[in-house]
Amino acid sequence: GSAGRRGGWGISVSLAAGEIANFGAYAFAPATVITPLGALSVLISAILSSYFLGESLNLLGKLGCVICVAGSTVMVIHAPEEEKITTVVEMAAKMKDTGYIVFAVLLLVFCLILIFVIAPRYGQRNILVYIVICSVIGAFSVSAVKGLGITIKNFFQGLPVVHHPLPYILSLILALSLSTQVNFLNRALDIFNTSLVFPIYYVFFTTIVVTSSIILFKEWRSMSAVDIVGTLSGFVTVILGVFMLHAFIDLDISRTNLPHMRKIPTQGVVVAELPGNNLSDQNPLLPSLPAGPSDLPSHLFPWCHLCCWEQDRL
Repeated sequence: GSAGRRGGWGISVSLAAGEIANFGAYAFAPATVITPLGALSVLISAILSSYFLGESLNLLGKLGCVICVAGSTVMVIHAPEEEKITTVVEMAAKMKDTGYIVFAVLLLVFCLILIFVIAPRYGQRNILVYIVICSVIGAFSVSAVKGLGITIKNFFQGLPVVHHPLPYILSLILALSLSTQVNFLNRALDIFNTSLVFPIYYVFFTTIVVTSSIILFKEWRSMSAVDIVGTLSGFVTVILGVFMLHAFIDLDISRTNLPHMRKIPTQGVVVAELPGNNLSDQNPLLPSLPAGPSDLPSHLFPWCHLCCWEQDRL
């Protein structure tokens, strides 16, 4: 109804605002540093969905969010240094590289197959279909934002960027990719749990964007073996955190379910033993119970042996 439409428009406005913020971030920092910080959106979306949408996270889900943030921090520490690109001409030369053109064409073909072949059949049942479409399109949007950021800096530096065709091409790519992302992400959010959509989207989006940035800017050439291992370890940590958030979402686990540090004191207990059915013999962990006085009449219960003990004897 109207509430659903308002929610869809709210998500669209939020995504647009987030893309504007990314616009500034990608213009001044490498994509391999900015993109992993998206793990914060996993934590924020999980908290907001629990308050506004009534979706709750159990203890493992909350730990998964924390692990996502920790893994992103490790990735940022070991992130590669981006190759310096200061002009639109240099950006155009990078995007004309054969390796990046092949990668972009493969992504585009794969995305079209998902949209027109796989999504109509399996999009309503499989959470990955719409999310993978958003992630693949996100690689183009990040590249476009990066190029437009360089264009804006060159414009204020007085360089003749207005006559270059690249800014107009990148603007068209950004508009198409952003509208496609909003469309399919809204579809995923309408069908599946918000606490699952955003973490899975983060993993796929980060993987594809970082791969695209590596191919476009050749960032791994300046990395040492320690930084490579650290970046991969951080990303695996993020994936494990997302797995905890996704796999155990339906389990009712909270702090109250955890073992207590202290044993709960036992009050007076009455245990009846039948002949040949000794509780101490059946359960070796149960200590032998000392016999005590009984108020039960022996002529009514000749087969009953009643054991009583006080708490201070324990």
